[in-house]
Amino acid sequence: MEQSKTVRELQAQILEEIDLNQELVDEDVYRMVEEKTAVYARQKMLGLNERESLEKALFNALRKLDVIQELLEDDEITEIMVNGASRIFYEKGGKMHRDKRQFSSKEKLNDVIQQIVASSNRMVNEASPIVDVRLSDGSRVNIVLEPVSLDGSAISIRKFPKNPILMESLVRCGSISADAAKMLSLLVGAGYNIFVSGGTGSGKTTFLNALSQFIPGEERIITIEDAAELQLVEKPNLVRLETRNSNTEGVAPITIRDLIKAALRMRPERIIVGECRGAEALDVLQAMNTGHDGSLSTGHANSCRDMLSRLETMVLMGMDLPLAAVRSQIASGIDILVHLGRLRDKSRRVLSITEVTGVFEGEVVLNEIFRFVQTGIDHGNVCGELQKVGRLQHTDKWRNAGYPE
Repeated sequence: MEQSKTVRELQAQILEEIDLNQELVDEDVYRMVEEKTAVYARQKMLGLNERESLEKALFNALRKLDVIQELLEDDEITEIMVNGASRIFYEKGGKMHRDKRQFSSKEKLNDVIQQIVASSNRMVNEASPIVDVRLSDGSRVNIVLEPVSLDGSAISIRKFPKNPILMESLVRCGSISADAAKMLSLLVGAGYNIFVSGGTGSGKTTFLNALSQFIPGEERIITIEDAAELQLVEKPNLVRLETRNSNTEGVAPITIRDLIKAALRMRPERIIVGECRGAEALDVLQAMNTGHDGSLSTGHANSCRDMLSRLETMVLMGMDLPLAAVRSQIASGIDILVHLGRLRDKSRRVLSITEVTGVFEGEVVLNEIFRFVQTGIDHGNVCGELQKVGRLQHTDKWRNAGYPE
């Protein structure tokens, strides 16, 4: 707390000395920070470590994202949650921690929020108090301003690894079995339409990235997201599309549905939709049903069966169709459902790989191929394995790709 007070005092002194008509780069500001900190350190007889810590905190307050900057720079931290100016939490190693630091005031927190949204060319204010943006490193940010957020403006940051996690890494950490990973790699290569479901924080985006590595490099891929966070590697013919919010200057919004319609005119071979949340589910299914084999998407659900129910609801949000027609669209569009879950030990696992085989007596028929079976608990860690419990029934695409049955 004492350092926070010192940082505020030194920051005020530097801001008084800055020529507002002059464009300062980070090096200029850091030089001023070093000079101010050196004087203060001599007066208070601070040690080298204390001085370096103060320099970093002061520079972050002036040019970066203040007290959350060090959390962003820690590669082991996966999520950062700001609940008002005085409460900051972060997830590290699957466990939640409270950070001892806090913003100096509500005004400083709001300054940081405006800095974040400005870097993505977006806007957040009382008229539009909720926004999704991304940082330059790809981290996903959700912001809800006060008074909609009753206890102070809230920031939620989902960080992603600098290097995309590949399927081999997921196999090594036990998230998926080698057999299941091998089968999924072949399914992606053969052009099966795959839908990934799971709860919040279950790793859907990470898994979608891992699946995308098996798309042949010569294919044309269009990705569509609310906030671009997919990290597809070694895909030269890639177009990344991102939605746009409306603003007070009359700029019209660009929705997921708009982008899907645009993507269909861009000669895509694969369409990847980051997440289906609403009426765009109808457009995703129509794309899957009109020759864009191998398309991928994700959605929030508690199971494969629940994902089908949610898809029905989302499609009906976009168009008033008979339920039988909706289920027929789902059954003919989606080939494979992959369900992810976060277990009690906070580990992320593939819980089910299920084939959608068709419609029988008005119900979508599922054929489970792999299922996670828990065998016990060892020192708080969940033990179990992804077991093969069925066989792929629709093998047309498999055979057309030249794979042995």
